[in-house]
Amino acid sequence: MSARRSTLPWPLIALFTAGYLAPYLLPTTVGRLDSGLALTATEAGAVGSALLLSSAAAGFLLASRVDRVGARTLARVGLTLAVLGYGGAALAHPVWAVVAGALIGGFGSGTSTAVAATGIAAQPDPHRATTVGLLGVSALAGAVYLTVPHLGPGHGQPLAAIALTALAVWPLTSRLPLRTAPAPSRDTRAPLPHLRAGLLLAATLPCWSLAQNALWGVSGRIGLTQAHLSEATVGAVFAIALGAGLLGVVGAGALGPRLGVALPIGGGTVLIAACITLSASATDLTSFATGEIAWNTLYPIVLSYVIGLAASLDPRGRWAVLVGSASSLGTAAGPLTGSLLASQAGFPAMGTVLAAGLLLIAVPMTAVALGAGRRTLPVVEIQVDTQVYDKATAA
Repeated sequence: MSARRSTLPWPLIALFTAGYLAPYLLPTTVGRLDSGLALTATEAGAVGSALLLSSAAAGFLLASRVDRVGARTLARVGLTLAVLGYGGAALAHPVWAVVAGALIGGFGSGTSTAVAATGIAAQPDPHRATTVGLLGVSALAGAVYLTVPHLGPGHGQPLAAIALTALAVWPLTSRLPLRTAPAPSRDTRAPLPHLRAGLLLAATLPCWSLAQNALWGVSGRIGLTQAHLSEATVGAVFAIALGAGLLGVVGAGALGPRLGVALPIGGGTVLIAACITLSASATDLTSFATGEIAWNTLYPIVLSYVIGLAASLDPRGRWAVLVGSASSLGTAAGPLTGSLLASQAGFPAMGTVLAAGLLLIAVPMTAVALGAGRRTLPVVEIQVDTQVYDKATAA
């Protein structure tokens, strides 16, 4: 049992955390760009979108190349780009230099995420590794949200936090393989399995992620301008919300596949739509905190099942990277979409539009989960049940 517990791929989980931190810090990053530089809210949202689009481009470019180039090499390249890009953007003051640094750092984040997703997909239980990774990034982002308001004004603090995280993860890359597959070979050119399910999931995830990050990208502005809260209060709400997300991920990891994957993905998406509506219409601390905390509790739960579902479609991790990169396209468009909708129609109308879109997207996502989950669930269930029992025994 102890041997089974020790098989968690900690270097990959740390790399996952470093890669996912930028999207998790999006509200404070965009808000600080708005207040710390000569940018409008829409322009700051566009910078956030460009950062995430660069991250998505890295995922698409590297989806089938991680094995051939080598996980260790690519991880170090990604972390180096993240340190130089985000670190340079944090120290720079000209807008063009900040944007250039954000683009370089975003490509580094996407490279790190691609390596992590490929490696996690090859694990016996990718869902468990994913939930641990989400725990790490949620905890770290919560600490940053509590700390940044006390470090003074300026755009650099959240960007510096991402750069320092990438630097801290670097030593763990020595435990990653140099290359896991010969190049080129018949195996590296094998067709993608479950093509229809993978394509449908990849087609729906951009819309799902766009709705999430359209809200997340403007959540700071909702708290500051519509709910009339201070930056410290908004940061505290985000930290509590991410803490609630930790509890949600722990619950998802313990529950595993007992409810299947269709109910957590489809039902969870419907509940997220309601949370977005509540948060976008918030006018005081109670409604703002309730919406953000409920949304942050549900979002990582559904995301963990979606990532696990994508990983189960191909043990080599290609669908995990492709679906994750497709999701990043929606993530990238989110800040700009949220800013444009809010500026044209207001935050409440923005929330209504996003919620309606999520309800439509829930249908094909649930269909994929029903079909693919029926094929992959029995193998995963034995592993998850054993690991949950191991945790309970250790406690």
